[in-house]
Amino acid sequence: MNTRVRKAAGCFVLLAYLGIYTLAATTLAPLLVGSAPAWVQLIYFAVAGVIWIFPLKPLFAWMNRGA
Repeated sequence: MNTRVRKAAGCFVLLAYLGIYTLAATTLAPLLVGSAPAWVQLIYFAVAGVIWIFPLKPLFAWMNRGA
């Protein structure tokens, strides 16, 4: 698989993952921190807004690998 096709496939996977992750994070928020103070909700969304990138490291490495 050449680099161009790999990057296109990786972009589709990335978009699908982000959609699913966003839906999951916002669906779980009311269950986990719904009635918590605002500072707890802030921490939840700050952490959720950062940790999405860590599972994608192998995808980015695969996308940028030479043919």
